[in-house]
Amino acid sequence: MPVERASGGSSLIDVLDRVLDKGIVIDAWVRVSLVGIDLITVEARVVVASIDTYLKYSEAVGQVGGIAGPKLIDNKTHEAVLAENASLKAQLAAKSGVAKATAGAVAKRRRAE
Repeated sequence: MPVERASGGSSLIDVLDRVLDKGIVIDAWVRVSLVGIDLITVEARVVVASIDTYLKYSEAVGQVGGIAGPKLIDNKTHEAVLAENASLKAQLAAKSGVAKATAGAVAKRRRAE
């Protein structure tokens, strides 16, 4: 009695089912630079999987936050960022005022000559 073998090829549905069940991750990082100056940097991560597979593996590595939405910051961090922003704006305004005063003095000196 001869043993029958299934054909060696897989149908597209079999391949798609396997990909969705196991998942595929393509992680790419590309940088284009000219004379040491970065022109373009592209970082991409493509995940092809079923939602069930994605959630199962993302929970295992602790990265479910990506699907749930952006992570929120607490009020203390927000207030610290606002205070730093205000401080930097004040420093810029002070330097801008010094630059304007210096430019005005130079203009007056040129007019006097």
